[in-house]
Amino acid sequence: MKRTALLSTFLLLLTNITFSQSKMIAYRDTVPNGYNFWVYTPENYDSSQNALPLVVFLHGHSLCGHDLNRVRRYGTLDAIAMGRKINAVVLAPQNPGGPWNPDKIMNVIDWTQEHYNTDYNRMYVIGMSLGGYGTFSMAAKYPDRIAAAMAFCGGANIKEYCGLTQLPLWIVHGTADRAVGISESQKIVNAMIACGDTSRLLFNRMPGINHSDLAKMFYIDLTYDWLFKHSLTDTNRPVNREFSLTNEKLNQAYKNIDRSANKFEVIDAQRGSQISESSSNATAGAPTNNATYHKVKQGDTLYAIAKKYHTTVDKLCQLNHLKETSILQIGQKIKLP
Repeated sequence: MKRTALLSTFLLLLTNITFSQSKMIAYRDTVPNGYNFWVYTPENYDSSQNALPLVVFLHGHSLCGHDLNRVRRYGTLDAIAMGRKINAVVLAPQNPGGPWNPDKIMNVIDWTQEHYNTDYNRMYVIGMSLGGYGTFSMAAKYPDRIAAAMAFCGGANIKEYCGLTQLPLWIVHGTADRAVGISESQKIVNAMIACGDTSRLLFNRMPGINHSDLAKMFYIDLTYDWLFKHSLTDTNRPVNREFSLTNEKLNQAYKNIDRSANKFEVIDAQRGSQISESSSNATAGAPTNNATYHKVKQGDTLYAIAKKYHTTVDKLCQLNHLKETSILQIGQKIKLP
């Protein structure tokens, strides 16, 4: 009862507040038949005016569980932590395991739209791998709620695909993906063709790109710029074709962003407490040591480590001052994102 009362008081404060600093707020056991989740609000977010877009980030299998801090290891929240500016409210639920449930996701979205000042006409869903599967499920079931969606290296196990033809949808898959073959995305495209309309579809087959490489999509401006070009109010809801995606643009994902550019607080909604980012692990449920490492064992490669932790070789190299050709030593500690 005490925890519920504290959360209710905290949420009441949120209804009439302007955040001068960016915030990431963790919510647990808040939405019945939903997920635990993070909500990010950018600097100068104002709950009384200037409704912002809502970006829903669906993570992959490696981030499933009950430790919310895992959801910040890669993706939209991590891009923000690395300095990427995204002028939107970001919702990042955590899947405890198994397929994403579109109804549970929508329950969390409904709660977020009720408690945060977001533009109902500009809600977007974006996901990778298992999150790509979730994105397709959401887009197929709720095309009238989602302004645009992007799915990276995913697939679908849904009964009805025709809903995917009703909204702008960008599918990206690498030809070298060994975890989820590009044929999974092609099956979806084929199903959409069978529905008779692919005018709102973009499909990029990225030559030589593997599964983990597409995590870079969360770190480039192109992704969010394209999403924000769409609204439910657009006549006939056409897809924007002004943007082009290349391997070169992907390879620039971690360049020209400044980790110190975004200052934000991490908040535990249940406790109603605000803490600094440097001590956020206590609230988010992570170990007290900020850094996480992988200890190299026989047979390990940078590619295998990146795949295991759902990151990229480029990012591991950047964090550890390595080259893609570096030889790893048994027992060596590799810092993880």
